[in-house]
Amino acid sequence: MGELRARAVTVHVVLPGDVDDVTVPSGGNSYDRRVCEGLPGVHEIALPGAWPRPASSAGLASALAAIPDGGVVLLDGIVACGLPEVVVPQAQRLRVAVLVHLPLAAETGLAPGDAADLDARERETLHAAHAVVATSSWAARQLAAHHELPAAKVHVVPPGTDPAPLAAGTDGVSQLLCVASVTPRKGQRLLVEALASIGRPWQCTFAGPLRRAPAYVDEVRALIDFRGLAERIHLAGPLTGDALESAYRGADLVVLPSLAETYGMVVTEALARGIPVLATDVAEIAETLGAAGIVVAPGDVTALTDGLRSWFTGPALRDALRGEARVRRGKLTPWTETSRAMSAVLARL
Repeated sequence: MGELRARAVTVHVVLPGDVDDVTVPSGGNSYDRRVCEGLPGVHEIALPGAWPRPASSAGLASALAAIPDGGVVLLDGIVACGLPEVVVPQAQRLRVAVLVHLPLAAETGLAPGDAADLDARERETLHAAHAVVATSSWAARQLAAHHELPAAKVHVVPPGTDPAPLAAGTDGVSQLLCVASVTPRKGQRLLVEALASIGRPWQCTFAGPLRRAPAYVDEVRALIDFRGLAERIHLAGPLTGDALESAYRGADLVVLPSLAETYGMVVTEALARGIPVLATDVAEIAETLGAAGIVVAPGDVTALTDGLRSWFTGPALRDALRGEARVRRGKLTPWTETSRAMSAVLARL
């Protein structure tokens, strides 16, 4: 951060308008907020809209046009990547970095034509940017290969993790926690199906926004009722602050059944509290977890069921996972390192 601060450089950070909306918390929003807090000289520009396809591009166009020539701009990819017609011309006079939390076409449930259109728009935007920021080495490699970007243009700035007290858990076995927006990509339907096959005492809390994909939420609720699990699965909605901390404190196992991720901040949040994790093998989750969790194939109900069953039937496994989670807890990267790495990328624009 020293070079940006020494040069008194203003960093114009363009964010989605819901970045601080506690009703729709997300890993991407948390990342954006922490980066803004950690960088010197930030000018935040939060733009409302149904990103990546807003009703109008005028807000982004006006915001970028107001930045002086040569200005340093960090754009959240969900705002930038769908509007190359706005970003590409401005990149000729501004120093632009685009932060990609998730490739637009990777969102689950898109029609093939929509996915292809978003993918083409993202490619055009990223080629015009001076730097592209990914949140993991895996994501950086995928972006560079898929969009044919020079490897030197794509930078890795992983999320940090806040220190947290060890979670006491409940009984060491039965209290499960899934922290994720209830959307097709996060895989809660698969988790409901898997849990329906577990004939052991358990309770599971789904902690995450319910309004990003309302039709999918209705499907999940209907499946919970159909499987007779309404007394065992609690859709808590978005939890933040003390409420989220309380949920972590009582959790024996965190479950993340995602179909796609680029990092999976929930994994490191769990490890920071010494909680084992059952997650799908997407992005770098297996490497992040190491021996502190169970990793299964994404989109595979049988594999997810087997992973849960191994947790419930293996006391020695549970002890080993908890022990390794506590080891990993001491090796997590702080948010100050995220800010330092982002500052270094922006200083080189």
